[in-house]
Amino acid sequence: MEPLQKEEIEKAIQNLDGWEYNENAIHTKIEFKNFKEAFSAMTRIAFEAEAQAHHPEWTNVYNQLEISLSTHDAGGVTQKDIEMATTIETLLFN
Repeated sequence: MEPLQKEEIEKAIQNLDGWEYNENAIHTKIEFKNFKEAFSAMTRIAFEAEAQAHHPEWTNVYNQLEISLSTHDAGGVTQKDIEMATTIETLLFN
């Protein structure tokens, strides 16, 4: 899979709330009411990540979750990352 061009990435994430492109990945930061909600969201995302065979790089501190997506073996952001970000948006906000 080939990495997307910067313009393609920026266009794709326009439809995703809170995502930005920098450092060769797309990133978002989400704040929840508490740790339990943050961990629950991570669990839902983990099942989808496993189903898509595409896993986020993330950190969690109490009620905050930071997610970065990049296809490492392609050397940048690919359509797989856009699809995973879209899945995350759907899981958490729809």
